[in-house]
This record gives sequence, structure tokens and C-alpha cells, in this order.
Amino acid sequence: MIALLQRVTEANVDVEAKRVASIGPGLLVLVGVRPTDDEAATLRLLDRLLQYRVFADEAGKMNLSLVQTQGDLLLVPQFTLAADTHKGLRPGFSTAAPPDQGRQLFDTLVQAARARHGRVETGVFGAHMRVSLTNDGPVTFWLES
Repeated sequence: MIALLQRVTEANVDVEAKRVASIGPGLLVLVGVRPTDDEAATLRLLDRLLQYRVFADEAGKMNLSLVQTQGDLLLVPQFTLAADTHKGLRPGFSTAAPPDQGRQLFDTLVQAARARHGRVETGVFGAHMRVSLTNDGPVTFWLES
């Protein structure tokens, strides 16, 4: 499973000109699922997302996690993260999970996140979304499980 996490001051998701998710300070996480991913990988990724230290402490060092700062979490499904981009000028998607598997594991991630963390918002699986954000730093990391 792949997560592109961005520390944000705010982020929003719109579908068909309608706002479906909005957060304040926290993490925007774009999530890609591969065919080899399973529930265990999903839960490992969630552990890392919640505990990854990307927020500044009193000394200005990135020592605090989302849990410690009680920040918001916005999870957005993005199958293109799992694309094969090694050759040519067009991405291939055989390295991304099939839609049913992707939806199931994304839903597992969302349910587990909501059970463990305060404010969790999501994008819409399979929808054409417009994601806007204000990256804080900028701080962006690529995580895999």
C-alpha cells in the first residue's frame, strides 16, 4: 500500500462541484493500493500515518505525530499512485489493485482510522475529485507498507 502524505493547514475534496470533505490542520493522505496488499498491510500503514512525526515541537523540530497534535486526517483514494511509470510516456495500471480490492482495502483503512483517531474525512472512491490543499512547509512524504 502506498501513501503520499502531506502536512496541511487545510485541504478539501469536491466532487461534481460539491464539497464532500474538508479538514483544517493535519494530514492529507493520497492512498494507492497494489494487488499484493492485504488487511495487514493496510493496518501497518495506518499505524505509520498516525504515528509519523511530521509536526513541529516547541523547538521547531519534526517530533510530533498526528495523534499527538490531534490534527485532522483526510484520506483520498488515488489508484494512480500504484501506476507503472518505468517505461514509455504513458503510465500502466496493471500494478494497481483491481477496483473491488482497492475499494475494500481503502474502506478498511477508513474504518480503522475512524476507530483510532478523532476527525477523519475521505474522498470518494472511483469519483473524479478535485483536491485542494495548502501544504504546510511544504512537507510531503511517500510511505509504503
